[in-house]
Amino acid sequence: MAKRANATRFPQLLGAALLALAPALACADAPIPNKGDTAWMLTSTAFVLLMSVPALGLFYGGLVRTKNMLSVLMQVFVGFSLITVLWCIYGYSLAFTAGNPFFGGFSRLFLAGTFDPATGAFSTASTFSRNTPLYELVYVAFQATFAAITCCLILGSIVERIKFSAVLLFLVLWFTFSYLPVAHMVWYWPGPDAYTSAATADAVSARGGLIWQWGALDFAGGTVVHINAGVAGLVGAFVLGKRIGHGREPMAPHNLTLTMVGASLLWFGWFGFNAGSALEANGSAALAFMNTYLATACAVLSWMSAEWLIKGKPSMLGAASGAVAGLVAITPAAGNVGIPGAFAIGIGVGVVCLWGVTGLKRLIRADDSLDVFGVHAVGGIFGALMTGIFNAPALGGPGSTVDWVKGTTGYPGIATQFLIQLKAVCLVLVWTAVVALVAFYIVKSLVGLRVPEEEEREGLDITSHGERAYDL
Repeated sequence: MAKRANATRFPQLLGAALLALAPALACADAPIPNKGDTAWMLTSTAFVLLMSVPALGLFYGGLVRTKNMLSVLMQVFVGFSLITVLWCIYGYSLAFTAGNPFFGGFSRLFLAGTFDPATGAFSTASTFSRNTPLYELVYVAFQATFAAITCCLILGSIVERIKFSAVLLFLVLWFTFSYLPVAHMVWYWPGPDAYTSAATADAVSARGGLIWQWGALDFAGGTVVHINAGVAGLVGAFVLGKRIGHGREPMAPHNLTLTMVGASLLWFGWFGFNAGSALEANGSAALAFMNTYLATACAVLSWMSAEWLIKGKPSMLGAASGAVAGLVAITPAAGNVGIPGAFAIGIGVGVVCLWGVTGLKRLIRADDSLDVFGVHAVGGIFGALMTGIFNAPALGGPGSTVDWVKGTTGYPGIATQFLIQLKAVCLVLVWTAVVALVAFYIVKSLVGLRVPEEEEREGLDITSHGERAYDL
C-alpha cells in the first residue's frame, strides 16, 4: 500500500517541482550581462569620474589667477556632486526612459525598479548588440558622470566673477531643461532587442529621441556634451559681462603645471568616456580607444605647429589646449569613423580651435574666461560634422546600422549624412542657447549673478569660501 500511495503522489510531486523551477527556467532563458562587459563599464565610469574630479578642476584651476583657484575647484567639485544627486532623483528617468521625442518618463524616479530587494533581481539596459544586456545600475552610473561633467564644463566660461549660489541654481535649471532633453533626443532608443520584425520596425523607431530618429551619429557626446555646454558657457559670458580689468590688467594662468596635469588626466579618463560608450568590451570599444588616442596626439601637434608658425614659439598652454580640442572633436566620431578619420579630425581640429580661441574670440568680443566655446563648442561642431563624412566606408569608416531587424549596416551618402549632422548641431545649438539665456536671467532675478566689485578684486577664494588655495 505504501508503494502504491507513493506512486500516486509522484505526478503531484513532479508538478509541484516543475512549478517551483519555472521562474528559474524562465530566468535561465533571459541573457545575463557579461562579466567582462560589466567590469569594463565600471572601469569606464571611474575613468569619467576622474575627468572631472580632479582633472577638469586642475585644468581649469591652473588657468585662473591665484586668488580664484580654490573657487574653481569648489565649483567643479560641488557642481559634479549636485548633478549626480539630481541624476539619481529624476535625471536618468527623464533622459533614458520611454516618453516622447524630447523627454523621457517618470518610471525611474529615485532609480525605482533598478533593483528588487525582495528577489535580489537587477534590471538590465540594452547595449548595441542583441541579447547582450548591461546591468542598468552600471548604465545609470556611467551616464551620471557624463551629465555631471557636461554641467561642469560650462563653468570655465564664467569663473572669477560669478556667485557660488548662482552657479548651483543655474546648474539645476540648465541640467533639467537642456542637458536632459538633448540627451534624450540624441541617445534614447528602444534597443536592438525591440526590433523583432520588419512590420513593427517603424513603430519601434518612433519611440526613440527626435535626433536619434533623424539618424544623427554621436558616439559619445559631441552634441550632448560639448556643443551643449560650450554654447551655454558663451551665453553666460555675455550675460555676466567681462571681468573687472579684462583687456587692461594681466590675467595670465597662474599655474600651467597644474593645467598640464589636468589635461593629461583628461586624456587618460577620456578613454572611459569614448571607448566606454561602446557599452561592451568589443571591437567598437577598441576602435573608439585607438581613435581617441590618435586624434588627440594629432591635435596636440597641429595646434602647436600652427601656433609656432603664427607666434614664433610653441607653448605648453597651446599643447594642452590642443589635446583637449582633439578629445572633444573625436568624441562624436570615436566609434563612428576609421583610423583615416581620426587622423583627419585630429589634425584639422587643432587649427580650427586655435582660430576659435583667437580670431573668433576677438570677433565675438565676449569674456569667455577659459575658452569653453572656442574649444568645446567649436571642436564639438567640427567633430560632429566630420563624423558625417568619415563614417563613410569609402573613407575607412564602419558605416552605421540601417536595418536593426536584420542587423545590416550601410551609409546614406556623404551629403545626406552631413546634412543630418548639421541639422542636429543646429537644433542643439539653438536649444541650449535659449535655455541658458532664460536660466541665467532667472538666476539673476532670484539671487543675482555677480559678486560685488570689491569681492571680485580681492578674489573669490577668500570672499566666497573663506579659504585660500595657497599660503601666501
